[in-house]
Amino acid sequence: MKPPEILIPAYDDGTGVTAKFNLNILRRLNREIGATFVPSTFRHEARWNADESRVEMHLRSEVNQSVSIGDTHIHFEVGETIHTENSRKYTEEGLHELAKASGWKIDAFYTDSQAWFAVIVFSPL
Repeated sequence: MKPPEILIPAYDDGTGVTAKFNLNILRRLNREIGATFVPSTFRHEARWNADESRVEMHLRSEVNQSVSIGDTHIHFEVGETIHTENSRKYTEEGLHELAKASGWKIDAFYTDSQAWFAVIVFSPL
């Protein structure tokens, strides 16, 4: 599995592509259901959660603010986040366990020399 210092920049790239993608959630909520988010008052944040073995995507409020979604009003304090996405990371052992619990088995497991990427062939138990 990739170390966090490699993972985080993959989800918080220097060109801001991932940030634009994540902030687009707020634009869509505004456009599609009439929410009142001001996207420029939120900042994209990627976090490594070691306990859950996942990269979490958040939108962090940069100001105290209130947002409406229909009749619902939500207040955000500075630093409060909206958890928007999880990208789970698995070890080979963890994938074997997940496959078995789901009624599958791993027939082949191919990885690069650093074990950062894998191609896995599954078949039913």
